Amino acid sequence: MNRLMNRFSAYWQDSMNLLLGAGLFVSPWLLGFGSEQTAAWNAHLVGAVLAVMALAALFAYQVWEEWVSCALGAWLVVAPWAFRFSEHATATYTHVLIGIAAIVLAISSAGRHHSGHMTAGR
Repeated sequence: MNRLMNRFSAYWQDSMNLLLGAGLFVSPWLLGFGSEQTAAWNAHLVGAVLAVMALAALFAYQVWEEWVSCALGAWLVVAPWAFRFSEHATATYTHVLIGIAAIVLAISSAGRHHSGHMTAGR
């Protein structure tokens, strides 16, 4: 258990993306936009994939996982307009803010790995 906790704290960007993905998944219920079906389905699907990518990066890092997370974040930013639910403020803000955070965390994690700040025995 201690080893698992060390991994979560050492790779905090991936841990945060895991929490963002899980939060996005449950956001339609918690924030009350579950009746906006398109926004809710997008949140469920993208949240689940974001969480899975973060878990994969935590336990078997590959740089492509970070770029998938970055692409998912970019999709979240444009989804309210692409799927036409931008008039629902809560859904829009949720998607855009989590999208921006996912992009920043994925780029930060990829950069940290690339620059050699991570331990070799990941």
